[in-house]
Amino acid sequence: MTNRPFPPFPEQHQDTVPGRTQPLDPQPDHGETSYRGSGRLAGKAAVITGGDSGIGRAVAIAFAREGADVLISYLDEHDDARDTQRWIEEAGRKAVLVPGDITDRAHCIAIVDAAVQAFGRIDILVNNAAFQMSRASIDAISDDEWDQTFSTNIGAMFRITKAAVPHMPAGSAIINTTSVNADTPKPTLLAYAATKGAIQNFTAGLAQLLAEKGIRANCVAPGPVWTPLITATMPADAVKSFGAEVPMKRPGQPAELAPPYVMLASSEASYISGATIGVTGGKPII
Repeated sequence: MTNRPFPPFPEQHQDTVPGRTQPLDPQPDHGETSYRGSGRLAGKAAVITGGDSGIGRAVAIAFAREGADVLISYLDEHDDARDTQRWIEEAGRKAVLVPGDITDRAHCIAIVDAAVQAFGRIDILVNNAAFQMSRASIDAISDDEWDQTFSTNIGAMFRITKAAVPHMPAGSAIINTTSVNADTPKPTLLAYAATKGAIQNFTAGLAQLLAEKGIRANCVAPGPVWTPLITATMPADAVKSFGAEVPMKRPGQPAELAPPYVMLASSEASYISGATIGVTGGKPII
């Protein structure tokens, strides 16, 4: 677990967003050979958006090894989704794959409907899917790109959460992926950073709104994490030095993000709601 890759990385770029796992160099660690479960989510049913790769895949593997069945929502990265499905099923749990665009309101409802049909309820909702583009100036951000970023990152979160809550019993957990950019926004990620601030605020309000139902809502705020989205949305020279700016001088691996999601989903976090947990390689969030 301590032997993690440091930049510089090979210059690389993927032409499709959100990118695929196979072309990444080095290959990310999702905990495939390292994560050991201990029954902390036994019998639970989880929904993870963006669960095909990156942080979502690591969380799916960890949840399954902790005893949860998992529905994976993803855009169209079918090879990545099938790989994640294989890891879930090797853990002895049920995997459901639901491809589609979460900017479509009807699809957000369809994700929840598929989970209820497969599992009968939703115990854990992880709103993790995101869109970003790196732009050097505000003039380079089109209205359509701005709208897509907000619809994907915060609009879909609202729509899926609203649809899921009626199917979530007391004791359930909602975990939303925000970012270190919510506190220290990177100017070249203007639209993305703005949505991550909105996610943190949304979660804080949601936690208060759902407390009487016994449903907790929290955020995880990653710093730089080595995922396909990085090579699909950042210039090749930025990818080469990715993660070097944080105190640990490297990006996190997806496997290093999974434990906070497991903790927040479990009964161990029964008095934690409205919180943001930073996993940032030493970069402070205040």
